[in-house]
Amino acid sequence: MRKYLTLLLLLTIIPGMCASTLRKVSVPSRVMGKNVDVNVITPDSEGRHPVVYLLHGWGGGCDNWLGVKPEIKRIADERDMIIVIPSGENSWYWDSPVNPALQYETFTAKELVKYIDDNFPTLPSRDKRAITGYSMGGQGALWLAMRHPDTFGAVGSLSGGVDIRPFPNNWNMNDAIGPKSKFPERWEQYALPNHIDDFAKANLAIIISCGIDDFFFEVNEEFHKALKKAGVKHHFIDSPGVHDSKYWNELTDYQLEFFNDYFDGLL
Repeated sequence: MRKYLTLLLLLTIIPGMCASTLRKVSVPSRVMGKNVDVNVITPDSEGRHPVVYLLHGWGGGCDNWLGVKPEIKRIADERDMIIVIPSGENSWYWDSPVNPALQYETFTAKELVKYIDDNFPTLPSRDKRAITGYSMGGQGALWLAMRHPDTFGAVGSLSGGVDIRPFPNNWNMNDAIGPKSKFPERWEQYALPNHIDDFAKANLAIIISCGIDDFFFEVNEEFHKALKKAGVKHHFIDSPGVHDSKYWNELTDYQLEFFNDYFDGLL
């Protein structure tokens, strides 16, 4: 009887256990001349899978998302998707015109995507590839998807710094593109609201979320209005919340569900 009860207990527990695999890999970057740490979560199922890239915020690294969304391994299994979490330093995911060591647009959108497709069982096409991030990573996700619409078909932003211009002295942006006072035209070039036409041409599935008490809420709301005025289809969620991991944890579920619908051809 004791053996039977033990077996019954195991059969009850095992189906709910998380069987996905988390691996930290060191990805070579030719353009930066260094290796970049990347966390890759693969589901415990056969065949090939869609991929979601998650970008961290300022001051973070590839491990931060594991703290923001501790259940991300379980979600990879439930959604049957590969999740890729790269380190991006404080690059804002741009190719810096002033620092050769910060070429994170090329690394993320080209070198990393190729590495993942070459080494993991992905479905290597834009309609099976999405990207999102929080704070700096939200800006980075929108920037990369807009600039590389042949690579990413769906994009999200969580509390993203979607317009850098009101924040000329914050978050190491000067280190990446130079001071706004010295390079005002460059700050205009890297501001997402100046690329509404590019978003219109990119044919992306877009979801943007920002808490109404977030210091980035105003720029997110204005960006939403600009997209809407231009007729760029997107989902905008303005819900209670501030700029913190609690908000990102909760709203990530909506974004991953959105991506899942996109992968299934429902958007």
